[in-house]
Amino acid sequence: MTLSILVGFFLVLNPLVQATELPVGKPAPNFALPDTNGKNHSLSDYKGKIVVLEWINHDCPFVVKLYNSGHMQKLQKSYTEKGIIWLSINSSAPGKQGYCTPEKANELTKQKKAAPTALLLDPDGKVGKLYGAKTTPHMFIINSDGGLVYNGAIDDIRSTKIEDIPKAKNYVQIALDEVLEGKKVSIQTSVPYGCSVKYK
Repeated sequence: MTLSILVGFFLVLNPLVQATELPVGKPAPNFALPDTNGKNHSLSDYKGKIVVLEWINHDCPFVVKLYNSGHMQKLQKSYTEKGIIWLSINSSAPGKQGYCTPEKANELTKQKKAAPTALLLDPDGKVGKLYGAKTTPHMFIINSDGGLVYNGAIDDIRSTKIEDIPKAKNYVQIALDEVLEGKKVSIQTSVPYGCSVKYK
């Protein structure tokens, strides 16, 4: 079997390896993490609120695409203005790609003009593994009853190209709009894509 065939075989199977695990329709697991300013955030603090969890690594090309285009910041601002809690979570371990000290994380947030409710640090990976976060980004949406209603990719085009963003079906945007309108989420799971979360 040639190298090119082996590579192609891996690329076909890779999405199956990244299949979602945390089931939608069940209560989202509670957790507590510090933000970059040392304030602790528990999911239970936001009872009665819609919550977005976004796994992040600013050194990942897929994340770079979303932030350099301003697309992720636009989503954050749009939905936090509607009362949604948006928590970005960094589960990169010390010494691994994307790891940030609180100071560096704050610097990047300011530089990127990111607008989450908070950026939470999970260097031991406990919360990432609790949720089965596989990639950056990997997106989760929790409704006001505390139930997980979406688990998967941000959109349907697996790409690092900014020009692909307008062509993509944004699963997160669709799901959030449906939740805000009191509708059942039509696309509840998808295969997350991006860089693997750099757990220790």
